[in-house]
Amino acid sequence: MHTTLRITGVILLALMIATASGCTTAPPAAQEKEVKGPLEPARDLGTAVIREYKGKPLNDFKALSDNSVRGPQSVDLASYRLVIDGAVQSPQRLTYAEVLSRDHYQKLITLHCVEGWSATGLFEGVLMKDLLAQVIPSPSAVTVIFHGQDDYTTSLPLATVLERNMLLAYRVNNEDLVARNGYPFQLAAEDKLGYKWCKWVVRIELSTDPDFKGFWERQGYGNDAEVNPSPEYGP
Repeated sequence: MHTTLRITGVILLALMIATASGCTTAPPAAQEKEVKGPLEPARDLGTAVIREYKGKPLNDFKALSDNSVRGPQSVDLASYRLVIDGAVQSPQRLTYAEVLSRDHYQKLITLHCVEGWSATGLFEGVLMKDLLAQVIPSPSAVTVIFHGQDDYTTSLPLATVLERNMLLAYRVNNEDLVARNGYPFQLAAEDKLGYKWCKWVVRIELSTDPDFKGFWERQGYGNDAEVNPSPEYGP
């Protein structure tokens, strides 16, 4: 009896966290295979929203249900600043235009939900590597903490962010992000579960703490969040 209650409690807790971490109870069109494209310099795809890229079907990210901590956030670009600070030598406060002044890249990336479904999009953004190079991380920095407009936090090892050429995305499927998708910026945390894909990014903090836990990680979700790892992540 007690064992049954414990198991039931664990299942209910997992379902509660999965729902609130940005996953929907009704998955989008199923992706039968992992989709992983090479990192490529962004190219002009015209003005229309695209539904497939190089023969790969893309999901409509605007159709995904929102289960964020505080709902979609409204960000005023006139006052918006992306703060990059912490264990760095040259902290920055960048406008939206200043972030986008860097080289843009595109990559097919699949977002994986803890419930088991996935959604694939062509993400466009700037390399985290380029942003971090400007602030010059301290030799002791080992963790990147992402802060959302809604006070959401999550983190990744600095080495992982750099090695995987992660994008700070501003577009998906050839259109700018909308509020429900994280406008103006969402981290495209390739091969990490959805709760690592911080939306409405307002601050990127370098930390010397290798064990920092974000919002859902403090409530029991794994800090690694690794799915379908690949030995190569592009140039």
